[in-house]
Parts: sequence; C-alpha cells; structure tokens
Amino acid sequence: MEIAIIAHDGKKAEMIQFLMDFKALILAKEISLISTGTTGKNAEKAGFKVAKFLSGPFGGDAQIAARVAEGKTNMVFFFRDPLGMHPHEPDIAMLMRLCDVHDVPLATNPATAELLMKSL
Repeated sequence: MEIAIIAHDGKKAEMIQFLMDFKALILAKEISLISTGTTGKNAEKAGFKVAKFLSGPFGGDAQIAARVAEGKTNMVFFFRDPLGMHPHEPDIAMLMRLCDVHDVPLATNPATAELLMKSL
C-alpha cells in the first residue's frame, strides 16, 4: 500500500506527530510513504523511509496527483492550512479532484487520517 503525505508549512509538525503515533502500524503493514519534498525531508528526519517528489509549489502536488490517476497511490494524507494563501492552489485542487475521480481516500486533517489508519 502506498500512502502520500503532504503538509503545508503550518501543518508539518502535526504530520510528523501523526506519523509517529502510527509508526508501528506503518511498519507492520509495510506501507510505502511518498511525499512532497519538504514534508518528506521532515519525515526522514523522524526516521521514516520516504520517496520524495518536488516541493508542492514546484510541482510535487501534481506529481502525486499523477500517481493517484495511475492507480499507484492508495491513500492521500494532505494536512492543509485552510487559513493560509498557497500559490499552487490549482495543483492542490487538481489533486483533490483526482482523489474523488479515482475514489482514493483523502484526509485533510489528523482526525480523518486517524480514522483511515484505524480502518487498515
């Protein structure tokens, strides 16, 4: 199973805490993590193996959206900052739209991501 992890700057600490909370499950289920650049670097510093793509504003969201469309990514955890302005909003909207089109579970906050992880 491949799970994409993405977090806006103000949510990166929450993402790392979430991953730490579910580290045992991630390892037990042999979940492959992919991520946008900076989120991936933070996850690696916390001890996770992550395949990193470009940073979100430089096309990372679009790269992950392509993997969703190709059927390679099974779940997306995108901890968004709903109060911030993001120059790559069209890429974010595309990723969310493709999750809907391809029926890929998408969690935009830790509470929803937790429910998805507990369903595994």
